[in-house]
Amino acid sequence: MCVCQTMEVGKYGKNATRSGDRGVLLEPFIHQVGGHSSMMRYDDHTVCKPLITREQRFYESLPPEMKEFTPEYKGVVSVCFEGDSDGYINLVAYPYVENEGLEQDDMPERDQPRRKHSRRSLHRSSSGTEHKEEKPGLASDSTESSIQETKSPRVDLHIHSDVPFQMLDGNSGLSSEKISYNPWSLRCHKQQLSRMRSESKDRKLYKFLLLENVVHHFKLPCVLDLKMGTRQHGDDASEEKAARQMKKCEQSTSATLGVRVCGMQVYQLDTGHYLCRNKYYGRGLSIEGFRNALYQYLHNGIELRKDLFEPILAKLRSLKAVLERQASYRFYSSSLLIIYDGKDSRAGMFVERRPEMRLKRVDTSLPESLQDGGSMEPGSSAQPKVDVRMIDFAHSTFKGFRDDPTVHDGPDMGYVFGLESLINIMEQMREENQ
Repeated sequence: MCVCQTMEVGKYGKNATRSGDRGVLLEPFIHQVGGHSSMMRYDDHTVCKPLITREQRFYESLPPEMKEFTPEYKGVVSVCFEGDSDGYINLVAYPYVENEGLEQDDMPERDQPRRKHSRRSLHRSSSGTEHKEEKPGLASDSTESSIQETKSPRVDLHIHSDVPFQMLDGNSGLSSEKISYNPWSLRCHKQQLSRMRSESKDRKLYKFLLLENVVHHFKLPCVLDLKMGTRQHGDDASEEKAARQMKKCEQSTSATLGVRVCGMQVYQLDTGHYLCRNKYYGRGLSIEGFRNALYQYLHNGIELRKDLFEPILAKLRSLKAVLERQASYRFYSSSLLIIYDGKDSRAGMFVERRPEMRLKRVDTSLPESLQDGGSMEPGSSAQPKVDVRMIDFAHSTFKGFRDDPTVHDGPDMGYVFGLESLINIMEQMREENQ
């Protein structure tokens, strides 16, 4: 039984799911495309993730000009897991109260030697790959082997997408499974619940950060998660972890471009599905492969979304100018999200031109505004909405931050290099497809 169940929730977010009128039932965030910590939906406008103190303090001390390019920080909630009679567990959020015994709040990535577990311990919809992955560190070493023994968490999502997701496997073929959430989000969620369950005897409460849901305003969010910079390990990383991260960079486009694909979902007008890629795909890309991945992200299955070039480039150039002014800042292991809406204002014209596709839309739950052919005139040129946001600051630092012993000079040129590469590739792609 969760020890915080006696607390009354004084305020709920919009469309938050209540649990017994006392807490907010957290659901996996269905549009998570990368990362290892499970992002959870708190309400329509808000997501939450396990709190790491460094990241929390970083959000609290962000320079004002960076706030346009980061999710809004909304505070902290207490999270506990509640088991049902069948042995399944749910995560429930309650208002955070100081001195709740949560000061073991950090969920750090382990620096100890790792033992890997097979993806067979997860449901087969978890990743769509045959790769093995390191286990992010919530659990202690003694719980490593118990994860496969625990009962699989219930994956009975109340919040789901009307549009199916398809993970592209390592051979670039479509997986046969079509599900109503990004498979990576479910993978992260299952791993996190298993870790929390395995240490349930020692710990009942966790602290989670509340952050803005940056895809909320998009009907069909197309999301590209990019790991930025030429270096991924923080200043406090162990020698083993630093070597591991450097090897990943050396073997990927992080070294050659300062950026690599960490995850992706893109809506396809011709099938009515999201196509998904994960970080294993991104790690194996060459420079040309990265260009092709970016092209795929901007392609809706019928045509390249040329109308996205300028608004995305404008955001990237603005972010680059802001970061070039942030002396001593380092954003090691952070990611950049690029987001646009797959509900293209011209989609109705495509559906109208291809009757057989229109029939598919009805079956795959394309929003009615697209099924009926839309109301946009062929000559309409409304500027598409795009967004660019920096996320994941668990290894970030700057001069005077938390008494960090290492102080860096000048801006984060590894990150800036990644932005320059991204801008150059997009500019070339725009020129080639005019």
